[in-house]
Amino acid sequence: MSPPFRLMGVVNVTPDSFSDGGLFLDAEAAVGHGLELARQGADILDIGGESTRPGAEPVGEAQELGRVLPVIEGLAGAPAQISIDTSKAAVAAAALAAGATLVNDVSALRADPDMAEAVARSGADCCLMHMLGEPRTMQRAGGPRYKDVVDDVRAFLEERLRFAVSMGIDERRILLDPGVGFGKTLHHNLELLRRLNELTALGRPLVVGTSRKSFLGRLLADAAGRKEPVEVAQRLPGTIATSVIAYERGATVFRVHDVAPVRAALVTAAATLAPP
Repeated sequence: MSPPFRLMGVVNVTPDSFSDGGLFLDAEAAVGHGLELARQGADILDIGGESTRPGAEPVGEAQELGRVLPVIEGLAGAPAQISIDTSKAAVAAAALAAGATLVNDVSALRADPDMAEAVARSGADCCLMHMLGEPRTMQRAGGPRYKDVVDDVRAFLEERLRFAVSMGIDERRILLDPGVGFGKTLHHNLELLRRLNELTALGRPLVVGTSRKSFLGRLLADAAGRKEPVEVAQRLPGTIATSVIAYERGATVFRVHDVAPVRAALVTAAATLAPP
């Protein structure tokens, strides 16, 4: 029987992503990495050619296409759904034509006025994420501010869901992502995870991506009395813990770099939490 969750494996075809920038910039290496993630149990492979880390600079359409299309074409036969991580309608359209069937838009259809139509026309799935500002500014000095982060994120996702449906996107094909780490402080991220069940009332699958993120490094550093965040390579335990907590609170899709260990943890959690 299939587990009651899905894993979205991250395939960054970028030189500057915070966790693995440059490791899979070569298309052949990226395809190999994607196939390995599928072998480990990834249900979705999320291909991205533009970093969305805090402070990241934008990438031109042609450059982004040059990075992601060979990878999508190379993974077309993989036993996993192919997702394109982009906010550009032209990139999404080309990726969908090449074999992708999910558009993961961190701007929630706000960055490109043609994106909603491109998704609706294709009949593809899409993921709408909350982000305060844009990658270059979302963690600016002074920190992001909310009246109530969970209420604000819920209202945003509800509005974006209505907009997407009004543009002809089938509601059954929409996933929602609260955007952990995107324009949020450590406190905001923890509050979202604590109260994640309040977002399930929106009625769509929740995607959670805590994998290797800086707030985990900050938590571990604080616990150890260290000034600098714990390095990326040491954040897997935090990724597993937050993924299990998110699952218990209603998330069903998990965007991760380390598919095999997170999958093992979630299989265990699912069996433990299942009714007798």
